[in-house]
Amino acid sequence: MARSLRTPKADRQPIDIGWVECVDLPDLGLSRIKAKIDTGAATSSIHATRVKPLTIDGQLIVEFWFRAHRGEAARKYRAPGVEQRSIKSSNGAIELRYVIETTMILGSVRWKGHMTLANRNTMTFPILIGRRALRRGFRVDCRRKWALGLPEETDR
Repeated sequence: MARSLRTPKADRQPIDIGWVECVDLPDLGLSRIKAKIDTGAATSSIHATRVKPLTIDGQLIVEFWFRAHRGEAARKYRAPGVEQRSIKSSNGAIELRYVIETTMILGSVRWKGHMTLANRNTMTFPILIGRRALRRGFRVDCRRKWALGLPEETDR
């Protein structure tokens, strides 16, 4: 069943979401990936290992490995690179990370946004959705999770 997607508009009612939701990254062929919603982080982030910058036809492309779900093998992905940026990690350390641009879908909202590539191996969720993404029309209810629907696999 196809979802009706909307683009962000300031005059629309915000979409209520929980502190954990599933996000789609169609440019990468990824869907229903568990994501932590984090109003304390400015930029969204995706778990990435073996990060390698490439120049293809004069454009920065960043290659990285990502494992979408527990029990699956990591796969190689490529995305347009935006820049390298200094990011303060959750432990307070400053890290230089590559930033990619990709389409994100959360609920009925679809947008092109930036994600930093970070090793989130010790984190529970492989994706973090930050404030810049949330300003597109979301209201976070920290008492709820999976407000937009349960993940497909049984380990929630």
